[in-house]
Amino acid sequence: MNKLFTTIFAVAVSCVTASSLAQEIKGDAKAGETKNAMCIGCHGIKGYQASFPEVYKVPMISGQGAKYIIAALNEYKKGERKHPTMRDIAASLSDQDMADLAAYYGAHGVVAGAAVPATPSKAPSPEVQALLNKANCASCHGANFSSPIDPAYPKIGGQHADYLFVALKAYKTEHNPKVGRGNAIMGGMAKQFSNAELKLLANYLSSVDGELKVVPQSHFR
Repeated sequence: MNKLFTTIFAVAVSCVTASSLAQEIKGDAKAGETKNAMCIGCHGIKGYQASFPEVYKVPMISGQGAKYIIAALNEYKKGERKHPTMRDIAASLSDQDMADLAAYYGAHGVVAGAAVPATPSKAPSPEVQALLNKANCASCHGANFSSPIDPAYPKIGGQHADYLFVALKAYKTEHNPKVGRGNAIMGGMAKQFSNAELKLLANYLSSVDGELKVVPQSHFR
């Protein structure tokens, strides 16, 4: 087993362990709805754009996997994901808060009986297919990019293209105190590609059917 696969295996075991620990805290969606005041100002407005580290639409989180939301918030809290605003927000949350918010957004806007096709109805171009094969995206995120093999991994099908592009570039960024994401699996994958290739991947992944959405807020608290 080479060094890369050894690292990937170790990170995967760590993710499974973290996922198991997260199961010990049960999230309450109703409680989460009362705790999302810091979330709705960005994630509850269609077309809302962030300006750091560049302009891009903030990610859709309604319909995202609850365990992934918890994992991402913990990564911001620990500084493994370097985003000053998100780190401050995550640092203010207890484990129970994270579980409640995750339960809320995991079910937010989900339509009973609706299902994403098992494979994307839109086929990639040969160039993009080669990139998908090289990145092996489906092995973690599912053949339709909305059925991750571990619930601590994100659904990425239909996510905003500009957000996906910024996120993928962040895995390539090193030695920057405010920008970057520390993940051995994603870092190893993203560093194989030029930014132009990452943009092609992001554009295609954004174009397929997915479960993610923005549910506009009727009012702000």
